[in-house]
Amino acid sequence: MYDRLLVAVDHSEVSPRVIAAAKDLALLSKGKVWVLHLLEKEVYAQLGDVPSETDQEADQAVKDGVDALRQAGVDAEGDIRPTTFGHAAREILADAKEHDADIIIMGSRGRNDFAGAILGSTAHKVIHLTDRPVLVIR
Repeated sequence: MYDRLLVAVDHSEVSPRVIAAAKDLALLSKGKVWVLHLLEKEVYAQLGDVPSETDQEADQAVKDGVDALRQAGVDAEGDIRPTTFGHAAREILADAKEHDADIIIMGSRGRNDFAGAILGSTAHKVIHLTDRPVLVIR
């Protein structure tokens, strides 16, 4: 069973369903959940790193997930990491290795290229680059 779960959240409408799936799996296994949110920054030559959201918005995404899990009796912690736009998959994989996660749970928005239109580009990259199971929630 999955004792160590990494959950990647963003501000999409699928994030509450991602947290719900993580809660269900964690309750079955009595596992620990790490809720990860990536604070993505665009890089512009003249402006440097420009965040796509505020620190408060990022904090809220993690706080909401961790609070929902803890209220259900799940051992949960949250983390926010900065990353450059387009590198989210790499950061999710690094976090999964750091926490020795048994599974990665994430949502799919399906907004970009052909594979991304079906699955979501970040989810697509994570699935193809990881050595552990990935549960994608739509």
